[in-house]
Amino acid sequence: MAKIRVGVIGAGSWAVASHLPNLAKHQDVEFIGISRKGPELLEKIKDQYGFKVASENYLDILDAGIDLCVVGSPTSFHHEHAKTALEAGAHVMCEKPVTIHSSEAWDLVETADRVKKNLVVSFGWNYLPMIAKAKRMMDEYGIGELEHMTVHMSSQTRELLSNTGAYPDAAPESLPDQQTWTDKNLSGGGYAQAQLTHALGMALWLTGARVQSGFAMMTAPMNSPVELHDAITYRFENGAIGVVSGGSSHVEAHRKTHALEVRAIGDKGQILVDIERAAVWLYSNGKNEFLDLKEDEGYYNCDGPIEAIISAARGEEFINQSPGELGARTVEALEIAYKSASSGKLESR
Repeated sequence: MAKIRVGVIGAGSWAVASHLPNLAKHQDVEFIGISRKGPELLEKIKDQYGFKVASENYLDILDAGIDLCVVGSPTSFHHEHAKTALEAGAHVMCEKPVTIHSSEAWDLVETADRVKKNLVVSFGWNYLPMIAKAKRMMDEYGIGELEHMTVHMSSQTRELLSNTGAYPDAAPESLPDQQTWTDKNLSGGGYAQAQLTHALGMALWLTGARVQSGFAMMTAPMNSPVELHDAITYRFENGAIGVVSGGSSHVEAHRKTHALEVRAIGDKGQILVDIERAAVWLYSNGKNEFLDLKEDEGYYNCDGPIEAIISAARGEEFINQSPGELGARTVEALEIAYKSASSGKLESR
């Protein structure tokens, strides 16, 4: 069996806790190169997984020759790292948000199309069975033309984004660098970039919606360097309206799963997806469809994006449930929100 040559650019806390163990499950994966800052941890990860090349210069990883690249560097570097990896001939799984600026996100989409490689964004929820089923329900029955959508999320990021602690799932041996999350030059912002990107990635995937304009308010209590809470109103491309809100809850709150709910109303029906309570309900043209779900079916994991990009590298058919264009639509929504919060005005694409 031919080996899939894997490179990792930006082996941060989540890559160590999730991406690398998920890659290591596959016998046809060969760990070629890894890049991150900090020589001590870099060498430790190299030895643990048997990487052949370890360097703080990401170009050394691409020069080694890879088929698949995981980009887990700070968001401000995603465009450079992902584009260079795509042009070097690798399929790419990129951490969310895929970029800070929407022009860069769409450039990655164009690049992937041009070089005929796959770009997968790490929206893990989109691959959970309950969300995959909800998407199939939307594709089969639908809710007609979208008229209104509400999205709410809260997650235990209060300590992380205020520089007073880490998030609960952080790998103990590789705690996240605070600057990655709270230096706006690296992250682009706070809660919206760190978490609402997940919520938007799920909501825009289910509905196919694209944001046209929006007005946002953001607050940064606790003298946080980035915002902890977001309240955003959107108008979508088709004229529908919606509200997206997100809040940084305390680290001991809802430890098992996140509070994340999407409700969308169309001219022929409506859908509810509730991650925290593991509920999916769709009403369409007089027909009610409820999914029979277990309590833990909304618990987050990021296995799906890794499985997708491995399938791409194998040349297998697969459903990309977090494609680059979805990442770009998500970045558009975030970009509008941050522009509006800064200007105090309604902002458009």
